[in-house]
Amino acid sequence: MSSSAEKLSVVEKVGYSLGDLAANLIFQTLVTFLAFFYTDVYRIPAGTAATIIFAVGLLSAFVFTPAMGIIADRTDTRWGKFRPWILWTSIPFGVLSLLAFSTPELGETGKVVYALATYTLLVLVYSANNLPYSALSGVLTGNMTQRNSLSAYRFVAVMVAQFIIQVLLLPLVLILGGGDKVQGFQSAMALFAAVGTVFFLITFFTTRERIVPSPEQKSSIAQDLADLAKNRPWLVVLALTILVFTTLALKGGTYVYYFQYYLSEPHLAQFLQGIGFDAFIGGLNAMLTGAGLTEFRWPDDAPTSAFSLFNAGGIICMIVGIGFSRPLADRFGKRDVFGGALFLSTLFLLAFWLYSPRAIALVFVSQILHGFFYGITIPLLWAMIADVADYSEWKNHRRATAIVFSAMLCGLKIGLSVGGALVAGILAVYGYDAALPAQPAEVVRGIRLAVSVYCSIPFLLCVALLFLYEIDKSMESRIERELGARRPQGGAAT
Repeated sequence: MSSSAEKLSVVEKVGYSLGDLAANLIFQTLVTFLAFFYTDVYRIPAGTAATIIFAVGLLSAFVFTPAMGIIADRTDTRWGKFRPWILWTSIPFGVLSLLAFSTPELGETGKVVYALATYTLLVLVYSANNLPYSALSGVLTGNMTQRNSLSAYRFVAVMVAQFIIQVLLLPLVLILGGGDKVQGFQSAMALFAAVGTVFFLITFFTTRERIVPSPEQKSSIAQDLADLAKNRPWLVVLALTILVFTTLALKGGTYVYYFQYYLSEPHLAQFLQGIGFDAFIGGLNAMLTGAGLTEFRWPDDAPTSAFSLFNAGGIICMIVGIGFSRPLADRFGKRDVFGGALFLSTLFLLAFWLYSPRAIALVFVSQILHGFFYGITIPLLWAMIADVADYSEWKNHRRATAIVFSAMLCGLKIGLSVGGALVAGILAVYGYDAALPAQPAEVVRGIRLAVSVYCSIPFLLCVALLFLYEIDKSMESRIERELGARRPQGGAAT
């Protein structure tokens, strides 16, 4: 194999990270707003929309993603194995993103068929784009320090996309559509599609694959799967991925109920007024309308406004935490930093159980601190997956980067599915009734447990599992050193 331990340029790191920003403008929209779009914009029955989303999600997790991992590892072009897929899928991704959020009048059955077809094709192209993109991080460099840095750049871009979607998308939809959600979604997705296509092309042209398998390496699919099955670090990271994304989906899905049914609405309104948020929105709208533009349509009710601000604060602090990830990992190793930061972030999740409905400031402080410590972990999980690919090569003298990453993306989708199902399941167990303006005390108790204790359990299991993960700082250095000596120096895919 050929590799290079040279320092990655800022241009290459930024160019690579723009690919994740592009993908997450679409992925975060799908995760956060697809159900809302189908039911409230395209007017598909809720049960039918849920079936489409769930069925296509399973198809993606168990068919598209693993198949793409096998295909990508066996791709051989002058550009490398993974970069060409980013080039080939850039325009189809943009086109299908726009089509999936379009609203042609096709009748009740026609709309369902259209939604199913466009969502399936979008998820297929997303897998063909994002799996090779993720695997690319494992072959840009074999240098652990540079890999930590690259991962930090990447996940700052992810958080920027998450902020745009979770905090600004609905106001953007209302502004671009002049209050018309149908037109607004189409205009917003057209903008995201155009920007995303350009960003994917930048990723392709600014990156190089430096770790290239030697031509004589041959392995069957069965051999690749057998290597995974006996790779304990891979098994641990797979479990970590499932558990982390279970918590993310669970807490993300239940926070809104915590704000709606537990926290005091008068105290939320008082908090927003006290920090100057209402005055800020009023001043912004005065400026926009004065310029002849549509006003910034921020939600009017206090729980929704506070919830959106709560999300924004968490995301900003995650970005700050990401900035500490690389220096800490370089000094102490990914495993120990990941475990320590995840444990501290969990303590601030548990704190939500302790707060009274009037303790709004404490709720926001806990979210800020949770976001900061969780932000430290975000780049490390994916850098650890790249390390697992190195570990497999080190142990087996064969490299199969994409199939390692494909299994982790399967774990991500499983975790999101489990966490999303737990939201509905926990509410059902405690007797939640959406028709009631206020929920019984037992339901409120279940909501409080969900955002604190239940969300914390998967994270604490992750911390325990890390005792089985053997790639500590010293082993990272050993693997890097021995693979560097083993790989003959040569050219990279350009």
